[in-house]
Formats: sequence, C-alpha cells, structure tokens
Amino acid sequence: MIIMVASSICNYLFALLLSKKKSKAILILAVIVNIGVLGVFKYSGFIVENINSLSGLSIHVPEITLPIGISFFTFQALSYVIDVYREEVTAQKNYFRVLLYISFFPQLIAGPIVRYKDIEQDIENRPKATADEIALGMRRFIVGLGKKVIISNTMGLAADYFFNAGPANINIVGAWIAAIAYLMQIYFDFSGYSDMAIGLGGMLGFHIKENFDHPYTAVTVQDFWRRWHISLSSWFRDYVYIPLGGNRKGKARTIINRFIIFFLVGLWHGANWTFIVWGLFHGLFLLFEATVPVSKLPKIITRIYTLLVVTVGFVIFRADSLKDAAGFIAKMFSGTDFSAAATSFNMQMLTPFFFFALCMAILSCGTLNKLTTWVSSLSSKETLTGKEKLVLTTTFILSWLLLAWCIIRLAGSNYNPFIYFRF
Repeated sequence: MIIMVASSICNYLFALLLSKKKSKAILILAVIVNIGVLGVFKYSGFIVENINSLSGLSIHVPEITLPIGISFFTFQALSYVIDVYREEVTAQKNYFRVLLYISFFPQLIAGPIVRYKDIEQDIENRPKATADEIALGMRRFIVGLGKKVIISNTMGLAADYFFNAGPANINIVGAWIAAIAYLMQIYFDFSGYSDMAIGLGGMLGFHIKENFDHPYTAVTVQDFWRRWHISLSSWFRDYVYIPLGGNRKGKARTIINRFIIFFLVGLWHGANWTFIVWGLFHGLFLLFEATVPVSKLPKIITRIYTLLVVTVGFVIFRADSLKDAAGFIAKMFSGTDFSAAATSFNMQMLTPFFFFALCMAILSCGTLNKLTTWVSSLSSKETLTGKEKLVLTTTFILSWLLLAWCIIRLAGSNYNPFIYFRF
C-alpha cells in the first residue's frame, strides 16, 4: 500500500511537471524511478543470485516481499506519465483522481493494465451504473468466477500433480495431460480474473477494455499475441517496440526489436529464467513466421501449429527450472514408459470431473465464448424480441445457479490464488 501511494504521488508530480515543460530529462527520470522501484522489489534477488552463480561470490540475497500488483500499477503509472509527455492526455490536477486510477481495485492485483486515457472520462464524470450495466457486470463477474473455480482450479489440480512429480516420474501421456491441463488452467485463471475485473468495473460505472480475444483459436503465434493479454502486448508495442523503431528500420533492426520485446515480456512475468526463455521462445517463432509464409497454409494446420507452440511454451513457463522444462518437453515427445506403475500414476488424476471440466474448457475457448459475447450484446439493445428476452432471462437464472455452484466448490476446497497475483 505504501509503495502504491508513493508511486501515485511521484507520478502525479512528474505529470504536472511534464504538462508545464515537455522535458525529455523529466520523462527519463520518471521512467528510471518507476523501473527502479519495480527492479528493487521484483528483481534484486534474481540479479544477486545470478551474480553469485557466475562469479562464485557469496553476496547476501535480499529477501524482499513483493508488493501485490506492483507490475500492473507500475506499468499503469508509466503509461500515464508517457501519455502526458506525448500530449495524448492532460495531466490530472486532482491528486486523488490519479490515486484512484493507479489503485483502481477491480484490476489492480492481476490486470488488465488500464491506460488513463481509456477511463479518463469515467474518472472525471464518475458515472452511475444503470440497472442494465449492473446486471451485465454481475453476469460477467460470475462467469469469470466460474472460469476460475470450476475450470481453472480443476485443471490446476492435474497440472500440479504431474509437474510436482517431475519429468523423471511421468511418461508421454502424463506429460501431455500436464501440458494441456496447464494450458487450460492459465487461460481460465487469467481470463477469469479479467472477466471479474471488467464485470466489477462495469457495476461501478467504469468501462475496462477486453484483455482476451479467443487466443487459442489463433492461426499464428503473432495472431496469438494479438489475442492474449492484450493490455500487456499493446503496452510493450506502444511504449517500447515503436519507440525502438518497430519494423521501420530494416529487417535486422526489426528482429532485434522483437527479441528485446519478448525478453522484456518474459522478464515482466517474473524473476526466473523460465519466464525469460518462454518470452524468447515466442520471439523465435515470430522470427520464423517472418521468414516462412505460415499464414498461407490451411487454417487447420496453422491452428494446430500455433496451439502446439503455445502449449510447449507454457510448459517452459510453468516448470520450476529450465532443466525441468527440458525434461517435460522431452517426455512429451519420447516418454514411452507404459508400465503398470506409470499407467496407474496417470489414472490418479483422470477423474470424471476432470474430463467434464476439460470438455467445458475446450467448448469455452470458442463456442461458449462467442455465445457469451452475443448475450452481452443483447443487453445494449433498446428493443428486444420475445426470444431475446427469454435468452437474457435464462442466462440470468443460469448465472445465479453458477454462482451457487462456485460457492459450494469454494467451501469445499483449499485456497487457490490466481496465477497472475504473483506478477
């Protein structure tokens, strides 16, 4: 809390200074202060550990508690200051409105990353949510909660079971169950939180942009990044990639810029080499797609290719170390131990509810997501047909049944935080 308030005060003052004098020196100072604070709290231990490992020194590794949401509110603060410098927004003279923006609680802990210009009018005018907006927000919040409690947590049990066992103790079947389970867990965990944030914001009269757009239907890795964690990828595009020159300075510079971006995307997620390699892994496939016309292949092939790359990438992301990641990936393509013990180990997690949740997850990646979007669009229509009114009433009842189910599931389960809470 203290760090967040200090951040809001510093960036409030930086923005006021920049509004009076468009100084690159002040902007650079603002960036250094924000990144410096993030670096101290999030990366100092990682840096010291690597210095010790490379040099043989025994420097004390600092044990610093990571403030919740620091990666998100730091990037929001930076976008505000940079947009003031670019004259895309006017510096806010009321400090408490800046504090509201940086500390906006629905999305503070795990995103999306909201830009000041996107909710400036909501902050200035403090709109009252209408009854329809409250109902729509509640429905969106409940759907997000259902994604987390019913699908993500169930997939997480299977993923944890196999990843905790380690690559030495599983075969190809277990490796693929682990990979697919985590693929579903992280999407429904993160998109579920985003849904809850958007829904809660809507109930309060704030309009938060979408953070996901059916990412597992992407036809290339580049397309995946247009659909996954949109607020983060667009942040790096607008505030890092384009200022570095984007793709305007020749092929070699474009390649370097993309690798810089995906190195930073990985590093943003955490102080671990697994995250960095995960980011560079995606950067490598973007380079591949820039040289090979993947998009000209049939869509069924490109979708399978993209999903395979993303699945393997998330194995790197989830593994405790690069050694474990390499072991799991090797088992995905060569783990041929089908002994009774290995088969029995796999069967421990293949419960009926796991298959039910997996089927729900697969459907929700496409068909149900589109249905939810269509139902949401009905709420904004001034006149509805009898059939459309019936659909809205039915979904409202189903939402409350889903909420009851979530409460029952939560009452009988252990604490299972959102994955992105730690970022």
